[in-house]
Amino acid sequence: MNTQFLAEMFSAHIGIDLGTANCLVYVRDQGVVLNEPSVVARKVNTKEVLAVGHEAKEMLGKTPGNIEAIRPMREGVIANYEVTEDMLRYFIQRAIRTVPWYKRLLRPRVLVAVPSGITEVEHRAVMDSAKHAGAGEAVLVEEPMAAAVGVGLPVADPAGSMIVDIGGGTTEVAVISLSGIASAKSVRVGGDAFDQAIIQHLKKAYSLQIGELVAEQIKIHIGSAYPVRDDESMDVKGYDMMARVPKMVRISAAEVRMALQGPVSMVLEAVRATLDTCKPELAADLIDRGIMLAGGGAKLTGLDKLLTEETGLPVFVSEDPLYAVVNGTGEMLKQIRNW
Repeated sequence: MNTQFLAEMFSAHIGIDLGTANCLVYVRDQGVVLNEPSVVARKVNTKEVLAVGHEAKEMLGKTPGNIEAIRPMREGVIANYEVTEDMLRYFIQRAIRTVPWYKRLLRPRVLVAVPSGITEVEHRAVMDSAKHAGAGEAVLVEEPMAAAVGVGLPVADPAGSMIVDIGGGTTEVAVISLSGIASAKSVRVGGDAFDQAIIQHLKKAYSLQIGELVAEQIKIHIGSAYPVRDDESMDVKGYDMMARVPKMVRISAAEVRMALQGPVSMVLEAVRATLDTCKPELAADLIDRGIMLAGGGAKLTGLDKLLTEETGLPVFVSEDPLYAVVNGTGEMLKQIRNW
């Protein structure tokens, strides 16, 4: 028996979308088994992990002095290596529990999706973290390619397909042809930047301090990139920085849209930059094929309309944008028989 055969028979095959906001895990023959926030809560002194994922996210901004809730991923890359390993170890161990016992005899083979613009040092950091967390073998794939495969774009065709994957920390834009990336742009702006724009607006306009979780809820409920819901409004509770007391204000969807213009314009510029460097023949294909949006940021209301207006191309939001990358890793795992 050769090594490949043994690994094929007796190890789990795991695909991971290691995102800034969420970590999604795919197990071959099982599908997506985990979708958890990329947050770890641990004791400050002993570094003992207390919670990972949803439970840890609920602690953000609410922990006592002896506990810290950490988001180890920032702008699509590892910001805290030790905590990232703890998080990956937890997710890999949970994923392994879903496979038959004989698939646990060897360490799992792991495919991790990462931003296309990361440095060699960042690339190595992800590889090392995955192996230290329990992976027997680790392979990295570029997020835009995984997202394109995950949403079903015909990436192998000799024609251009464009994907815009807006994650928590990065936006990945790519034109793909013949199973390769022909033109791409990666910018470190995403859902987190949208949240921060809302936080800064409330500080400036109302002297109101809010946390990331509240900003995220505002973005989900009344946030937009195009004037399609400007008549809506929402009550927001926070801390009055001037009076030093809790306060509630009512904000409109129109002002939230204005607050989001900065990060949204950066996404738009990334799309334009990718089109600028795209070969004319591939750009011409996009007139009919259009642009596909994926990632959690694709859910921002009106973003597709804004991109259509600014580029003149048809824009589509994938059916399940949050799962685009992890589903892509799953499809790639099916094809990887001889690593």
